[in-house]
Amino acid sequence: MGKLADFQRHLRPGKVYRRADLAQWSSAVDRHIQASVRDGRLVKLAGGLYSVPKQTAFGQAPADDVALIEAFLKGSPYLKVSPNLYNGLGVGLTQLHNRTIVYNHKRHGRFRLGGREFDFRIKPRLPAKLTLEFLLVDLVNNLGDLGEDRSATLARVKAAAQNYPAARLRRAAEDYGKVGTRKFFDQALNAPDLEHA
Repeated sequence: MGKLADFQRHLRPGKVYRRADLAQWSSAVDRHIQASVRDGRLVKLAGGLYSVPKQTAFGQAPADDVALIEAFLKGSPYLKVSPNLYNGLGVGLTQLHNRTIVYNHKRHGRFRLGGREFDFRIKPRLPAKLTLEFLLVDLVNNLGDLGEDRSATLARVKAAAQNYPAARLRRAAEDYGKVGTRKFFDQALNAPDLEHA
């Protein structure tokens, strides 16, 4: 029991560990992981991924998204985007979506981690941080998945694009847009001002 206690002494509440991380503290890591899961010191999130529960006044807090994603991707660069962020772009979207997209360089597919679903998508290039220009481009990239009226939404995006710095929006479209998205913004940003009836 001394070796198990020694192993558990290293576990930090709220932290997410890969099996390889835990192996540094045990010569019988699988046995110690199983015992720690049984006694509630570890929670299995997915194959080879575990968290240490953090107690709050309301009970156990789920593992933090950032800790989950970083452990799952082994620290590789990523960008987390919720389609709900599109609602703040002023293009008339109001639907709420219960998913998180994680753009990254390593993993592709939908994975349940800690009871939550993450949609991992490989992208060759990622911005260092979320910008409004990136979100507007990302909205057009993902419009087919959102259940919105395509032509009406594109018309509103085209109108909204005039309120963004053209050079920054053009660069975001070139860097992160799909072929059709790049074409759309090229036309939207190069179109002469239309008279509104």
